[in-house]
Amino acid sequence: MKTKFTIYLCFIITYFGYAQNKDYTEIKGIKYYQDTVLSQDVYANKMCVLDIYYPLKKTNAPAVIWFHGGGLSGGDKFIPNALKEKGLIIISVNYRLHPRVKNPTYIQDAAAAVAWAFKHIETYNGNKKSIFISGHSAGGYLASMIALDKKWLKKHNIDANTIAGVAPFSGHTITHFTIRKEQGIDGTQPIIDEFAPLYHVRKDAPPFLLITGDREKEMLGRYEENAYLMRMMQVVGHKNTVLFELNGYDHGGMAQPAFQLLINFINKVNYESRE
Repeated sequence: MKTKFTIYLCFIITYFGYAQNKDYTEIKGIKYYQDTVLSQDVYANKMCVLDIYYPLKKTNAPAVIWFHGGGLSGGDKFIPNALKEKGLIIISVNYRLHPRVKNPTYIQDAAAAVAWAFKHIETYNGNKKSIFISGHSAGGYLASMIALDKKWLKKHNIDANTIAGVAPFSGHTITHFTIRKEQGIDGTQPIIDEFAPLYHVRKDAPPFLLITGDREKEMLGRYEENAYLMRMMQVVGHKNTVLFELNGYDHGGMAQPAFQLLINFINKVNYESRE
């Protein structure tokens, strides 16, 4: 009897679990470069892929492009559970990693993935006027770089200003430490060059939501970097840069509470765009 009840309970859980998720689907392993590019590079063919999670019945859904962290040398794509079933399209991106490749390959891959989204989002019930870019740590760095330095998306005939909003989680705003490492520069030596989001502050950039952990628990002064980016965006006349410091959370732990701030940001930007 107990065994039959257990089987029945598992059936009910499975059934209702399916019912709760039937409005969304996920497709994995979509290549975001053309085959002519991937056929010449085995590593690119493996790594330059994305997964997309999207609503089946909602149209003109906002999209979040999510870049994973890992110091540009590790990590893997994933669909954040905190963003699921929120009426969002979620695009999770893999990109080539150090030491197999060096800068600026990481940034080029990120830009190519964003370009893919702009060209294909309407196929997945999305709206190319409502594409947001986010990511944690190295992923946040990539999001900021391709949004602020317009040349990366310009190569794909896309204006970075058409990005609806940018929300890096604990992202470097100076030159990334792995890129500095490639130049023989120590991780504790701050550099601001053309590969620093700070180098490209501009008045006409998309809205920015900067989120970090507690300044006393973050790595490598990450809060202060983001505070400086916010200040310099204000100095150049950008009207929509906000910084949240999540007190009590370290670099890794800050991501989970930050997702709700990201959702709030998307809703706010979309509401204001309709006014």
